[in-house]
Amino acid sequence: MHTLFISIVFGSWRSVATLSLFVFLLLFPSGCVTERSSSPGLNLETEWQPWQIIDTRTSQVISFADLVKNLEQQDIVYLGEEHHNPYHIEAALKVLTQLVEDGIEPTIGMEMFGWDGQPALDTYVSTTQPVTTEFLEQVRWKQNWGGSFDDYAPLLMFARDQQLSVRAMNPPKPLIRRIVKLGLDQAKQDPEWASWGLDQEEIVDDPAYREKIFDQLQRCHGGSAEHYRTMYEASMVRDEGMARTLALREAELRRDRDTSRRMIVSYTGGGHVQYNLPVPKRVARRLGGKIKQATIYLLSFDSSKTEDVRTLMQEPIADYIWLTPVGKARPVKPCRTSSHPPSYKPMDKIRLILF
Repeated sequence: MHTLFISIVFGSWRSVATLSLFVFLLLFPSGCVTERSSSPGLNLETEWQPWQIIDTRTSQVISFADLVKNLEQQDIVYLGEEHHNPYHIEAALKVLTQLVEDGIEPTIGMEMFGWDGQPALDTYVSTTQPVTTEFLEQVRWKQNWGGSFDDYAPLLMFARDQQLSVRAMNPPKPLIRRIVKLGLDQAKQDPEWASWGLDQEEIVDDPAYREKIFDQLQRCHGGSAEHYRTMYEASMVRDEGMARTLALREAELRRDRDTSRRMIVSYTGGGHVQYNLPVPKRVARRLGGKIKQATIYLLSFDSSKTEDVRTLMQEPIADYIWLTPVGKARPVKPCRTSSHPPSYKPMDKIRLILF
């Protein structure tokens, strides 16, 4: 009798314990609460924090080591920044440093420089010359980009110290302004178009790209239908030009018989990597699809941005979203309508086309 009673009691206790354990695991699947905010493999939207990296394919937070492991399998890695954000430069340097430490020689492509500044850029990176007013004029800094050169100097200093190649990605700004003013067809008649070899290039009007860019232009910038058209054409030429720069460099690396490990790291505004459309898709087309690529969207983050991050993951804006602290510069305000998700980057693109 005692034995039966003990068996019944023990069996009941075991059932209760099992049920309790099951409920606990449902509520706390990852263990200790204090570790959740920093542990990889978590999808805790309310606890996202700066410097976390989200794999948009799984919606999981991953470690930097896991990110790099994937990046090192690529031919081209795209980092999309918020312009003049020091934390985004810091993230880029962290990636570049790890690649070099792992024996990989990256070429750095930079949107901040135009093709007409490449000779001065080469001289700067390959020598110990200081940054002078003359250098900034030769590299066309004010004309092609503007703002403080010091914001982007760390990337060039790293390239100089590690003896890495830096490629100016942008078509010359006067050419882009001419497209905004006159339209693409008329700009093609200018001698400068042929002087840069663009008469030999196919400028592809991709329907998915057109839909995204026109939507963003109309939500973020006032103007007439004609103005939208010429701005779109200028945007298309810029992205096609940047894709040409990267595709040509990739072709050079493939022809080179050097056995060292090499790849390309592209550093542009986030608007040029969004949804893989602006530059990555054009690079893939130019290389016949035979290219391995990954995109990283750098995003200033605080607790007020949680819903925006969730939206950017619904139709993944990139392969990875890397959350960073908010920079000192004026925050980029999203363009919204009642029927559209937030869009952070088109104003960067518009500013660079017009000014």
